[in-house]
Amino acid sequence: MSESKKAVADSASSVDNHHDREDPYDTPEDRKLLRKLDKHLLPVLTTLYLLSFLDRSNIGNAKLDGLTTDINVPGANYNTALALYFIGYVLFEVPSNIVLKRFNPRIWLPFLTLTWGIVSVCQGLVHNQAGLFAVRFFLGVTEAGLFPGTIFVFSMYYRRRERHFRVAIFFGGAAVAGAFGGALAYGIGLMDGVGGKRGWAWIFILEGLLTIVISAAAFFITPDWGHSASFLTDAERQRFLERLAADSDAGVQEQFSWRLVRSALTDHLVWAYAFLFHGFAFVLYSLSLFLPSIIAGLGFATWKAQLMTVPPYALAAASIWVTAVIAAKYKRRAIFIIISAVVAIVGYAVLIGTNSSGRQYVGVFLATAGVYTGNALLLSWPGENVSGQTKRAVAVAMQISIGDIGAIAGVLVYRPSLSANRFRKPHLISIGYLIFGALVAAYLWTWMARENKRRAVVRQNLAKTQPEDVEKQAVEADREERLLQGDRHVSYVYQV
Repeated sequence: MSESKKAVADSASSVDNHHDREDPYDTPEDRKLLRKLDKHLLPVLTTLYLLSFLDRSNIGNAKLDGLTTDINVPGANYNTALALYFIGYVLFEVPSNIVLKRFNPRIWLPFLTLTWGIVSVCQGLVHNQAGLFAVRFFLGVTEAGLFPGTIFVFSMYYRRRERHFRVAIFFGGAAVAGAFGGALAYGIGLMDGVGGKRGWAWIFILEGLLTIVISAAAFFITPDWGHSASFLTDAERQRFLERLAADSDAGVQEQFSWRLVRSALTDHLVWAYAFLFHGFAFVLYSLSLFLPSIIAGLGFATWKAQLMTVPPYALAAASIWVTAVIAAKYKRRAIFIIISAVVAIVGYAVLIGTNSSGRQYVGVFLATAGVYTGNALLLSWPGENVSGQTKRAVAVAMQISIGDIGAIAGVLVYRPSLSANRFRKPHLISIGYLIFGALVAAYLWTWMARENKRRAVVRQNLAKTQPEDVEKQAVEADREERLLQGDRHVSYVYQV
């Protein structure tokens, strides 16, 4: 191979994911560095997300303990309260990620946790419908920045092929929160009457206080940006920046620019990632918020329904982590997202098509495992495939914001007027949303695979027809050009 061709190949291989080449950044020292990064990022951030999901979804458990009856929230007004959470969430996600990009995660993420912990406690102090509406809206506002912020932080610490497994571990906190929340709600519910408060109030108060206590500790242990992380030695930081620079833009301190915000808003792939989550968010949040009611509707007593939410969530957590390992091994996302959608569709079909409570409970297991696994995989995709730090921060926030419009639709569909035949119509609509999500995943898969092939041909032709010019660009200026063009550069290879 000529020197010019080798330069082009080296430039492409820095972002390529072909597996027949030895990875120069997967040495024992690199694996040790990764374990150190995981130690300082995953436990604290996963714990914060577990608390976030617990504090947003425990209202489903509180409803079974008499929340809506005690404060007079009739019929579909409960669904309105759920929707108000997501309205606040959607409105403040992109602004929150812009704030994070301009400042740092060490202060911003624990601050968000502290504020939503306070709001969560206030849920246990409401006495009427207006109070519930207000507190749910502000809970959405305060929780809005954690998930997209964490996904962005991961993109600044890990190479692209290393991110999706960490995101899956992180998102697994949602499933653990569901399992933990059901058991915790059952135990706290036994405090009914203590201090003159109902059991549902204690669910909000105690779980909110737990969030506040952990947020105080998070101020001291949440990491800053990688280039200034205090837990890295000088040698580790140098290697850390080197491996990021060879893979993406994460090792560069990019200045904020509104031009980069516009580049995200005009990218069809960014919108596709958002619509993908839109389809899956409908089922994710309708399932997480109504699972206790769905199980109680199968004929089980309230206290049994609280406890019976635990096994499906435990299966979902295991499914997330096992599938993440397999997806990482084969370096694929789309196919596993589609398979997850199919599993969830089968689960909903069982819920619709059978009359036996036992069989329908099996459907709950399948739906929960498929829905949570698909979400865990798709939420890492824009973090892997959108290059340019500001563009990626906006893309991640857009994905969650537009996705959560699907969540608003989901919580409004599972209303009392549509609860006949054990939520038959809402379950059918859920299947429709899952089909939509699977089709969007197929579109992303097809477009990016074709674009990867096209760019490979372009690189080969450049190496053959313009050796001197290409060599000069690859050796002297290609790095700068790649950073400028981001994921639109010819050497950029999408993770499919």
